[in-house]
Amino acid sequence: MTDTQATWLTQEAFDRLKSELDGLIANRPVIAAEINARREEGDLKENGGYHAAREEQGQQEARIRQLQELLRTAQVGTTPSSADEAAPGTVLTIKYEDDEDTEKVLLGSREEGSHGDLQVISPNSPLGAALLGAKPGDTREYQLPDGGNMTVTLVDIEAFTG
Repeated sequence: MTDTQATWLTQEAFDRLKSELDGLIANRPVIAAEINARREEGDLKENGGYHAAREEQGQQEARIRQLQELLRTAQVGTTPSSADEAAPGTVLTIKYEDDEDTEKVLLGSREEGSHGDLQVISPNSPLGAALLGAKPGDTREYQLPDGGNMTVTLVDIEAFTG
């Protein structure tokens, strides 16, 4: 992650991710021992167990780096002092163009997880980035993965209460 923007997380999500990180770090010696044990089995070119253990180690180290960066830049439980514009930690009521229904979303980290029926959208996603700084009544456009555009209107903003 090269983006140094702060990531908004609830205390519960921060604690869960910190626990995951601690577990992964504590598991490093186990993976190292597995790699050593597989290495001693002989020819590394044809040793599937060795390659699998090395791959698992690489995936774990990547997740450790990801979690360390996420937790380093986390804004924990700090909801915006006012809910007059879309910012991480706010619940947004949005309405898509050509759709009568509104939808409520939490602008925050995907690592946040779910909060009942409340979908979490990242401020770094196309939709989240388009909504950042919007005020109720603002209409924004963002690009879809297929290259098309979608228009969304911000209907209401409220501070996230958990």
